[in-house]
Amino acid sequence: MKFNRLFLAALALSSICLTGCRDDFAEMNQSPSAVTEANISYLFAEAVNNFKPDWYLEYYYNAPMKYQWAGWGQGSAGAGEGLITLTATGDQGYMYLQTLKYVRDMEHALEGVTGDELLTKKPYLAAARVLTIYSAIFDTDMYGSIPYDEACTGAYDGGTITPKFDRVEDLFNEWLATLDECIADFSASGAAMANTQDVVFGGDMKKWAKFANSLKLRIAVRLLNANPTLAKQIAANVKSAACGYIDDLADDVMFNKATESNENNDFVYHWQNEFYGCVASKHVVDFMVGGLDPRVRFFYKKNSWNSTIVNAYLEAGLELPDFIAKNVNVKTDDNGVKHFDSWAGLGEPWVRYYGMTDDWNAYNDGTGKYKWYFPGTYGKSATELQIYDADGKNGSVYTAYSTLQQMMIIGRSYTATGQCQGATLPGEAQKAYWSEDGRPWYGLYLGAGEVNLYLAEFAMLEGNEAQAKTYYEKGLRFSVQEFDKLSELNKIAYRESVKGCFTYDANEKPIDLQEGEIDAMLATPSYAFTGTTQEKLEKIYLQEMVHFTLYPNEVYVTARRSGYPSYTSNICARPRYAEVPSEKIPRRFPTGAITEDDKMGPNRSAAYAEQGLTPTSDGLYNSAICTERLWIDKNAPAWGQPK
Repeated sequence: MKFNRLFLAALALSSICLTGCRDDFAEMNQSPSAVTEANISYLFAEAVNNFKPDWYLEYYYNAPMKYQWAGWGQGSAGAGEGLITLTATGDQGYMYLQTLKYVRDMEHALEGVTGDELLTKKPYLAAARVLTIYSAIFDTDMYGSIPYDEACTGAYDGGTITPKFDRVEDLFNEWLATLDECIADFSASGAAMANTQDVVFGGDMKKWAKFANSLKLRIAVRLLNANPTLAKQIAANVKSAACGYIDDLADDVMFNKATESNENNDFVYHWQNEFYGCVASKHVVDFMVGGLDPRVRFFYKKNSWNSTIVNAYLEAGLELPDFIAKNVNVKTDDNGVKHFDSWAGLGEPWVRYYGMTDDWNAYNDGTGKYKWYFPGTYGKSATELQIYDADGKNGSVYTAYSTLQQMMIIGRSYTATGQCQGATLPGEAQKAYWSEDGRPWYGLYLGAGEVNLYLAEFAMLEGNEAQAKTYYEKGLRFSVQEFDKLSELNKIAYRESVKGCFTYDANEKPIDLQEGEIDAMLATPSYAFTGTTQEKLEKIYLQEMVHFTLYPNEVYVTARRSGYPSYTSNICARPRYAEVPSEKIPRRFPTGAITEDDKMGPNRSAAYAEQGLTPTSDGLYNSAICTERLWIDKNAPAWGQPK
């Protein structure tokens, strides 16, 4: 089912907001006005279950567009007109309502509650508000004003099913104040949360307070182009807050919702569907591998060219992809037949990561230059690119580049050949990747890596390079450690701990973080905090981009607000295409058309007019989405051209 901005029409809003927790109350066989203390915690648990900031359609529809527009990834057809071809958009413009409806139910339930009773209930409401603000920021990134203050109020006296839109600048101020209130609620003497009803932090309100405080930095960086003075003040307040901020892996917002469910396995696996079309870019993978960055192994899949496949091509007298051949040591037997001897270059696992070519329109090239990227378009693929079994049947061609690591984004038991990742010879069975518990999914929502990189950015903007270096190096260390831990929790392919779960090649090496790798990474020229002041700032922004690789919205926002990666960079250059200059790359999503039966139409029209936005049909390219900028984006640099 497709969700888009039309979901904000009155019918949808009334459906969500009026029934927010009606089903839950039906199960409890009591009215909302009779909520007991225990039920407040249940409502919070439901809010956590429905906390879905990065959901299925975000990756299925939005992600390929966001990665390409940000210059940090590609679609499966590579660089071409697809760069500015819009698909339908989904999820964004919808998901924050899924927790806001529980916030409204909890607010109503707590009316008139005072004293010690309130102290044991209010932290649940505060936690639900933090999650809602987290998701709502996501919506303002692409659409600006959203219904918030009056949204999901239709079930209660004085509420409405046609809520007004709130301006982003007003919402940011409101959310900052709300987060301070939440911190106070978490820190109040006598406040309590039951650990059994809190899968996020197990009832640890000190961690909730750090989460709320750290979340302010996501607002602060979005304000840097619109109100830099306020942005810097927010960062200073975060650093000095008595509750502290996320500065340790133990405080990370990293959790899984459930290990089993009779209702909805989306709670267990993040979602049940597949997604495709998110492909690594050559300049990004080259940057990461050149920087000896272990995260390339957690963010992307190994390609299919293990030593078994390489050897089969050599023995058949077929050529290898040139970028793979340079990392292979070959031996020739007495009969003149070539065989795989060992990996050259950096060796396994590094030699299994390559990005899609950045060359323009390579998909339509008929010369064979790009045949290993697009074998299906190459007319001679049947004889030159495939290997066969002993009977000359079951021809197979193997993917030479890396794609986004789905196992870090969705859980489940992988039984399909394409997801098992252990490439085998034609005709040979591949072991399905199965786990007894079905691989429940763990997500990282906000962590010490992201927080310290933001603090490094602010330190540089304040002219304190020594402090920026400390934050930068801490941020990188935490980031690598976080994704190493996350890949272990998610049991992704090629971790040492899951070696027996699927087909391994004899020369395979695990992707686990190895001792000394972070120090080696920080010593490489492209990662070391060295160079000019501008180069140091660039490295911070590039590392924010790297850290967000699995999060398409944050990749997009970081590239848009910073102008990095730069077209002229000596560290990691964004490819420049004359066919699609930066001014033709979208700065936001289409608003969606306003139809006559849209009860929210007048409110939407007024909100768009106030922001200077032309209503544009969903899924259609229109120059307005490139030239009409949102408030937070008005003073930002052009794509690839940092200030």
